[in-house]
Amino acid sequence: MIETSRIKEHMPVVGSDGGHVGTIDHLDGQRIKLTKTDPEAGGHHHFIHVDSIASVEDGQVHLNRTTAEAKDEWATA
Repeated sequence: MIETSRIKEHMPVVGSDGGHVGTIDHLDGQRIKLTKTDPEAGGHHHFIHVDSIASVEDGQVHLNRTTAEAKDEWATA
């Protein structure tokens, strides 16, 4: 289980392939909320479950999914 206390506002989120998924807005229970102002967000907040996080290192949140998989799975509510 990932230590969620290491997740900080404005951290970039990257897929397992190194692609940019989004930017952290804040932790919302067991989900991370991404900023709606990120170029990838299309003006909407998106949510990714913490189970999708592989690690938090080097100032980034690394997912255990590719960028495309993460975007296919993200929720908007």
